[in-house]
This record gives sequence, structure tokens and C-alpha cells, in this order.
Amino acid sequence: MSGHSKFANIKHKKEKNDAAKGKIFTKIGRELAVAVKEGGGPDPTSNSRLRDVIAKAKSNNMPNDTIERNIKKAAGEGSGDNYEHITYEGYGPNGTAIIVRTLTDNKNRTASNVRNAFTKGSGNVGTPGCVSFMFDEKGQIIVDKEECDMDADELMMLALDSGAEDFVDNDDSYEILTTPEDFSDVRLKLEEAGIAMVNAEVTMIPQTYVELTEEEDLKNIQKTLDLLEEDDDVQDVYHNWDE
Repeated sequence: MSGHSKFANIKHKKEKNDAAKGKIFTKIGRELAVAVKEGGGPDPTSNSRLRDVIAKAKSNNMPNDTIERNIKKAAGEGSGDNYEHITYEGYGPNGTAIIVRTLTDNKNRTASNVRNAFTKGSGNVGTPGCVSFMFDEKGQIIVDKEECDMDADELMMLALDSGAEDFVDNDDSYEILTTPEDFSDVRLKLEEAGIAMVNAEVTMIPQTYVELTEEEDLKNIQKTLDLLEEDDDVQDVYHNWDE
């Protein structure tokens, strides 16, 4: 179920307009800068963290020259120095759980914006750890069936032999799950085998999902998610709403 809805959401996001793409590129640019600083330099062959962010950039159709420019800038100016990771957890309508991961150079601004997004959707920010226990951190790789020439059993064997934990055959996609530690190796082996990945990232997967049926609840959670997505400081948002 998670793979199917995830795939639909990814396709929807990739079809967004240029303004939204520009915002995604800004966020990934920050991630590249921090990966250069924290992962050990601008060479992706020796910096697995940077390698994974480059893969994320490419899956979001970020042009190669833009990726290179961001890496060079980060290596030259140390532009990842000012950013810090802050995670917020809270509740949306009907007890939906929401995790917000940010990368910010201004904690007060980010905290205010995140709180505002929850409040406007009739939710509230909670204490650290209040909802993260409802999620499992996993490496997740999504492969579009239409773009994959490899037979499902072959792909499954390749993924499991590479260190994957699980392989899910969904309606329109394959979902490969790994531990966070094995994610980089599994993704690299699939890339070397020529497998096109729609999405590849370490993510938070809900253990159970919450269904919203009231129109007001649906409106509110969408409002919160939209506000968070529009915020340049917000890198990732995870929730257990069954869309």
C-alpha cells in the first residue's frame, strides 16, 4: 500500500510547474551543500552521502550542470556551514501523525513557520518523539514498472542479493526496502545494473495509516502539508494520512 500511494504522489510531484521545481531544486541545493560538508568533500566516489543526494537530484530532474555548480559552490565557499538539521513532530486532524525534517540557518524563523503550518490546519506541534515511534526509518527505492525491462523475479533477486530487506510488487511499481545503513549500497548496485529509479531515499514509513473522511479534516491536512512544502527550510515531510 505504501509503495502504491508513494508512487502516485511522486508522479504528481514530478508533474508540478516550474515554480515548484525551482523550490525543489533550492532544497536539494542545500542538501548537496551539507552533504559536501558533512560527508567528506566534493567527490561522490568517496562521499556516499553526496552520492545519494546526487541520485535524489537526478530523480527530481535537476540538470547535471546545476548539480555540479552546487557542489563546486559548496566546496569553495563552505556554504553548508550555516545549516543545521532540526526535526519537528506533531499532530494533524483526527490524530494524524506528521514529522517535519528541516535544514535551516535560522531556527526561530523555521520554528515559527512550522508551528504556523500546523496551527492553520487545526493541528499542533508536539514534543520530540511524540509520533516518530509510529514510523519505521527505511531506505525506499521505487521503480516504475513501465520503465523497467527486468523481470520482477530477477529484480527481486538482484535487490535481495544486494542487501535489501524486502521487495514489494505493487500495481504500477516495485518497492524495494532496506535498512538506512544498507540503502546506499543497494541503490548503487541497482544503478550499476541500469535500473531506472523513480525515487530513492531514506524515509519514514508509517506502521499504520489514518483515514480522513470529514471534508474539514481533508482541507486542514492539505493546508498544513501545502504550507510545509512551500517552506524552503523544510526538506521532508512524513505523515500517516492514507491519501
